[in-house]
Amino acid sequence: MAGLKRRRRLHGFSVNRLIPNAITLMAMCSGLSAIRFALEKDWQLAVAGIVLAMVLDGLDGPVARLMKGTSEFGAQLDSLADFVNFGVTPAIVIYLWAMDGSGGLAWAVSLFFAICCGMRLARFNTGLLDENPPPWASKFFTGIPAPCGAGLILLPLALSFELGDEFFRTPIVNGVMLVLVGALFVSTIPTYSSKRIRIPRRYVGLVLLGVAICIMLLVSTPWVSLSIAGIGYLASIILAQFSYRNSRNKMMAQEAKDLENNDLTDKNSPDQPDKEEA
Repeated sequence: MAGLKRRRRLHGFSVNRLIPNAITLMAMCSGLSAIRFALEKDWQLAVAGIVLAMVLDGLDGPVARLMKGTSEFGAQLDSLADFVNFGVTPAIVIYLWAMDGSGGLAWAVSLFFAICCGMRLARFNTGLLDENPPPWASKFFTGIPAPCGAGLILLPLALSFELGDEFFRTPIVNGVMLVLVGALFVSTIPTYSSKRIRIPRRYVGLVLLGVAICIMLLVSTPWVSLSIAGIGYLASIILAQFSYRNSRNKMMAQEAKDLENNDLTDKNSPDQPDKEEA
């Protein structure tokens, strides 16, 4: 009987659950390899390793949902990989690139960034347990996501490849960036969530064309493209504040209007007649 049960369990195991987790492990290997490249002072490969980890991180979730391979194990593995790839690795790369030899304060700032990233991921995981989030908050993240924070931290490094490192490689510039992005991790400011974006069917072709153009630019001019993307994301953080407030105010006004209409309906409805006494 034990052997039969064992065979049934093995027969019922779906390989679909392995593929998303394998993508997550590939992303973790890419992120950890970036540390090796940084130790060898190959800064372009170090940035490329983190960017590849971002791409793979964006694929594992959709692949898991498409192949119906989502699991609690995969969710926890993905969160751990995000902390390694976008919290620990960028902090070490930037420290080795611009802040090595600057004293204990520089290392403390790097630790601050990594710790804030871990706290942001922990808050995100616990937020998934909230079954009744505010309706206006469904299109926004609280704070910046871990991959976006890693991209912002790498912005001075990417700019230095095109504009030189006399300014961008200074400990002050990178220390300030680590502190600011770390604070954005644990902040409560709303930022856009790409997971909630729905593309109308008539615009699918244009979107695919735009994606193709972005890939071509990334291949031909990677550092300029990444720099523009980082600056564009900074602008989107500002725009998200206005969009969030407008969405919240509109939905709250609609809820108040519905509640007022319900009260008027209750007042205008005829009272139920009392039952006659027997």
